[in-house]
Amino acid sequence: MAECSSHHQMARFFRWLVDFKRNRNSSPNSRLNPCSSPQTSDRTKSSCGDRRSCSTSLPTTTLSSWKLDSSARWSKEYDVCVCHTEDDIMYVQDLVSFFELHPHSLRCFLQFRDATPGGAVCTELCQAVRESHCWVLVITPSFLKDPWCRYQMQQALSESPMANGRIIPVRKQLERKDYPQELRFMFGIDVRQDKENGFQKIKCAIMHYLAELGRKEREYTPSSQDDPEFNKDTASETLDSSGNC
Repeated sequence: MAECSSHHQMARFFRWLVDFKRNRNSSPNSRLNPCSSPQTSDRTKSSCGDRRSCSTSLPTTTLSSWKLDSSARWSKEYDVCVCHTEDDIMYVQDLVSFFELHPHSLRCFLQFRDATPGGAVCTELCQAVRESHCWVLVITPSFLKDPWCRYQMQQALSESPMANGRIIPVRKQLERKDYPQELRFMFGIDVRQDKENGFQKIKCAIMHYLAELGRKEREYTPSSQDDPEFNKDTASETLDSSGNC
């Protein structure tokens, strides 16, 4: 009888333990997992680990739902031109590899990879700026001392003088006081403070511009059916002139 009673007590204990764990998992505090909640802040999500495996900045469903394909997008050879110094080659290689991942597969220009061998440096850089929708400027102390980086920055500013999302300054190892005067009128991304989310934030900025480019083009689609001379660059020009992302 004592042995039977002991078995019953053990059974009751295990049932209580299972119920306790079930109630704890269903409590509000158990839903605060930063990796599983789409409403968690970016800073909290960055603590989940690798930036490429954890959902950051925006939920994956939001990114995948953006309509990036448009004739205005394909009117240029590249989605983004990345301007950097030789000191940041490793960082930029990782950044571009992240941009080019499926499913979005952004088209990127890297000088050491995509410039034509034997071509004039000024011609190649100017062409890369002209044939890109967006320009990521990886700004470091070395960037400010490099004449070709400053040349590309000035070319980008001449192509798009207003803060409409095409120029994306990325502040890396640079104090605020040393930030270029030409870029102080637009928001940038400080990867020193948000290293884990930095790649995703830069990519989202590019995708946002491309999505807006497609949206502008779709707004003009009805009139383009009646006008055989409709220019596929109209959406891009309209977006540039509006000054809005």
